[in-house]
Amino acid sequence: MLSGNVNTAHFVLIYPIDFQHKLIPMKKTAVLFHGLGGSEMSFWIPWLKIALEKGGFDVWVPSLPACNDFNDLDKWIQEIIIHSPHRDYDLMVGHSAGGTLILRLLSRSDFTAKHAISVAGFIKPLPGKLLNDLTYPAGFDIDAIKANSRKFTFIHSDNDPWDCGQEQGELMRQKLGGTLVIMTGEGHFGSEYMKQPYKTFPFLLNQCLLNAQDNE
Repeated sequence: MLSGNVNTAHFVLIYPIDFQHKLIPMKKTAVLFHGLGGSEMSFWIPWLKIALEKGGFDVWVPSLPACNDFNDLDKWIQEIIIHSPHRDYDLMVGHSAGGTLILRLLSRSDFTAKHAISVAGFIKPLPGKLLNDLTYPAGFDIDAIKANSRKFTFIHSDNDPWDCGQEQGELMRQKLGGTLVIMTGEGHFGSEYMKQPYKTFPFLLNQCLLNAQDNE
């Protein structure tokens, strides 16, 4: 029998316990962000969600409101702050403006990602702005982004129709480090304009799962 006072506030359970008193490992967490005019059903996102769940991830895929430019990303940020089930993710994946959204989230002090993957993303304004402009749109903090993620992967195509190609990827790699992948003839990795249904993306899934193992 225990004697004296026991302060149970000092005991913290890291893992939940089932009825047989076995430790149950916590699932890895992931979030997938669509691009402009998209939804949780856009292109390869539903397929990737199912594949990651089979791989042991708890996956959140929001459908975000209409957004037209960098300034409108604030709408998405506010939606995520309200609804996100986590603040610290093992994996963040974004398509097009969804990749840009990840960088905005990581510029804050309240979101982190062990691995951030941007597919056809951008960090500079698109048409009408110079890529070599030394300034960034409001809301980006390069030092904070690097501090809030261990690993970056930037996936781009050599024929992206919206200036989300190799130049943007190389700029992000130079500023943030990480891995730049340039694929041939893959357009925007999902585009109604290019008639790209892009329902599956095995290469992206491999990147997610391989790097998840590296981050354990």
